[in-house]
Amino acid sequence: MARLQTTELTILERLGRGDLLVADGATGTYLQQHGLEPGGCPEAFNLTQPEIIRQMAADYFAAGSDFVLTDTFGANRYMLKKYGHGDKVREINRTAARLARSVAPPGKYVIGSMGPTGEFLEPLGVVPEREMYEAFVEQATALEEGGADGVDIETMTAIEESVLAVRAAKENTRLAVFATMVFDKGPRGFFTMMGVTPERAARELKAAGADVVGTNCGNGIEVMIEIAKRIRAATDGPVMVKSNAGIPAIIKGKIVYPEGPEWMAERFKTLADLGVNVIGGCCGTGPDHVAALCRAVRPS
Repeated sequence: MARLQTTELTILERLGRGDLLVADGATGTYLQQHGLEPGGCPEAFNLTQPEIIRQMAADYFAAGSDFVLTDTFGANRYMLKKYGHGDKVREINRTAARLARSVAPPGKYVIGSMGPTGEFLEPLGVVPEREMYEAFVEQATALEEGGADGVDIETMTAIEESVLAVRAAKENTRLAVFATMVFDKGPRGFFTMMGVTPERAARELKAAGADVVGTNCGNGIEVMIEIAKRIRAATDGPVMVKSNAGIPAIIKGKIVYPEGPEWMAERFKTLADLGVNVIGGCCGTGPDHVAALCRAVRPS
């Protein structure tokens, strides 16, 4: 399917000429505020609540986002099967991209979210490499058919899975490929849950063909600044950082993220000054955070 909208420059051309791009905020947080029940399938909203998905994209574009992610983080065959939607992979991914594209203003982009499968490759797990590769191909090609400009392989912890997803997208689509991992700070520094350092991630994801590398989720913005310095030093290519609004706490039975829009905005500016090319929010952030980010990095 041809893209429903064209732009004067592709997103990679924008990055190539040195533009700083603003991403969106959280998908899950937004959907939880608009009716997603605990334990529900966020991706099913594309079929059952399309007006909410369109409104989410429209709200982030209105706040200043240069691109929005589709509601497809868990829209691979393994994750959807757990919710009884394993036969709707292509439908959900195509629909999600079309919904976001339908409200994208001229010059804005749609990036397909591709999260972990929740499975482990052989020999650590039971999934053969070829099978997982085909699962990523299935998702990436459906997102392209729906009109996406790129994919964001995000919130990964295993480098083997992330590299496989990058290859699947690069070898089977013409989409721009972003790849980000989640790092935890321990006594010996930063590692993913599977022992991958930011430097190794940057090198291996770039070598696999990723156009943009970086980090998302798992940390508040001050820790993300530390990680960004290490990734920026490891690659001369485009870097993306999507930060949580801090570490959540349960207050009066509700999940509360402590980092507000203006507080984060000051530190978003630090990320820009470090040479991070794409900046946005992850869990706990919303349109207000994106608007504050835009005011910080795009002074009038």
